[in-house]
Amino acid sequence: MSSLFGPMIQQGYVVPDMDGALRHWLDRGVGPFYLIAPFELDALHYGTPTTCHMTAAFACSGDQQIELIQPLSGSGPNVYDDYLCKYPEGGLQHLASWCDDVDSKLTQLTAAGIDYVLAQRYPASHAYLDLGRSPGVMIQLMPMLQRYLDLYDACRSAAAAWDGKSDPVRRLPEAVRAGDWAHPT
Repeated sequence: MSSLFGPMIQQGYVVPDMDGALRHWLDRGVGPFYLIAPFELDALHYGTPTTCHMTAAFACSGDQQIELIQPLSGSGPNVYDDYLCKYPEGGLQHLASWCDDVDSKLTQLTAAGIDYVLAQRYPASHAYLDLGRSPGVMIQLMPMLQRYLDLYDACRSAAAAWDGKSDPVRRLPEAVRAGDWAHPT
């Protein structure tokens, strides 16, 4: 467990090809995946407003959630494209940790003298941090919003009951596809 952030509950992979990434993980017995069709989210990228156009998929292996993110054309600057510019084949971009309140956690980190860079922030939602002295895999602060908890629980339950073959990629409902899952109501 991270002494700064708490237990890491998610591995986030940025991928150049969602279909290839899904095959990669399914071939390793991880699934089923819940796929969110293309959507847009407004964000702050290093403090500058931007819009991210992407698709994402989620599955669990035990209590560890695997997130696949593919940035799509039409996006403004974002941490996902930044990652693919450096690592065109894709890979592990972040580890996520639950937190009660992202703004409070950022205040706590600052008060504790933690040298971090706020790389991307979704207003009223999650944030991606990099550590100034030791850059690398980012930390995603994931607020404990009911929709995130529901998605995590659905992935965990589906993985526990999955036979490894049937219905390996499941589409989320239209409201989720539109990006509503990422912002509180």
